[in-house]
Amino acid sequence: MNQSPRIVFMGTPAFAVASLKALIDAKMNVVGVVTAPDKPGGRGMQLQQSAVKQFAIANGLPLLQPEKLKSPEFFDALESWKPDLQVVVAFRMLPEKIWSFPPMGTLNLHGSLLPQYRGAAPINWAIMNGEKETGVTTFQLQHAIDTGDILLQDRITITDNMTAGELHDIMMEVGAKLLVKTLNGLIDNSIKPAPQNDDTIIKHAPKIFTKDCEINWEAPVEKIHNMVRGLAPFPGAITKVEGKIVKLFSTRIQKEKPAEQAGTFITDGKSIAKFACTNGYLLLEDIQWEGKKRMPIVDFLRGYRKA
Repeated sequence: MNQSPRIVFMGTPAFAVASLKALIDAKMNVVGVVTAPDKPGGRGMQLQQSAVKQFAIANGLPLLQPEKLKSPEFFDALESWKPDLQVVVAFRMLPEKIWSFPPMGTLNLHGSLLPQYRGAAPINWAIMNGEKETGVTTFQLQHAIDTGDILLQDRITITDNMTAGELHDIMMEVGAKLLVKTLNGLIDNSIKPAPQNDDTIIKHAPKIFTKDCEINWEAPVEKIHNMVRGLAPFPGAITKVEGKIVKLFSTRIQKEKPAEQAGTFITDGKSIAKFACTNGYLLLEDIQWEGKKRMPIVDFLRGYRKA
């Protein structure tokens, strides 16, 4: 194929917008966009448009917002665009009838170095598990989620204090570039899909639930620090102090054997607040106390009075 295929793009959040913009900037032939229906949110629960919808409208791209991906009406509308290829970035799980019908199939951009961290939250779990490296993968969709043949990968270094939010923003741009590179490779037939290697021990990245956010103070301070940054800025690592729920978003490690019991909240009331762990202290840089907004620890301590 020596010209851009007819591409349908599917995505919803800001992460996907970077990829869609990269395709448009690269003069790819995007013939339509599929995104989530508008949902109530914000003050007054007004209907909110997805980031991808806003970008599509601003750039005059045809748009579909199906309530049900298995509806005949959606398939007919999709088919009318005559796509050669579909590109999925941060979207819902597609029925086989949808992902399999274009002649070139459907490719996905995933936020890990597959086969590692298959699942809904690869950015969070990579940091929570203390990984020093992750990356992005383009691959072909097939029956089992995140298991299709790999097209291209690019690696990203995870620094010691990097949060999930920071990694998200880096990955968003790296992934967009990799997606364009992948499409160019498919167009000039320079990419050969490769099966994923399942012979190694595979770490998974399931959806994050409340129980995954609750801090166990008996864990090493390094593990708790990784958990905090892997859950920042959303949904936030959770603990309790003085009977109140506290969320932690930015922390540092103080390697010093504590005299206090693990989980003890310690502060000088001015600029320092920390939790004792089994093998060190977790220094707090910002915090969200129950009933208050997220704020730097210095601002919080100005109004803090120990119960």
